[in-house]
Amino acid sequence: MRGKLLFIGGLAAGFVLGARAGREKYEELRVQARKVLDHPTVQEATGVAQAQATRLYAEGKDKLANSKLGEKLSTTSSTTTTPASSLTATDDTFSGSRSTSGI
Repeated sequence: MRGKLLFIGGLAAGFVLGARAGREKYEELRVQARKVLDHPTVQEATGVAQAQATRLYAEGKDKLANSKLGEKLSTTSSTTTTPASSLTATDDTFSGSRSTSGI
């Protein structure tokens, strides 16, 4: 019984100390990540990647619309109650805006 109590006490002490050290390390990593994300070079690369993704999305959308499958989809979507335009994402995933709530 004494061994079990010592074991449980050791687990509790390890949990408390580990949680405290873990939180400090997490905060340190969060600050470093924020510095990297706010660096002008990273911001520029993000803008370039966003522009390229937007361009590739538009090209793919045009190619699909001009293909036989795209024609078939546009024909079937006009006969159903859900238009094809409602299937696109309405949020600005590639808008470049970031949440300031942290990482």
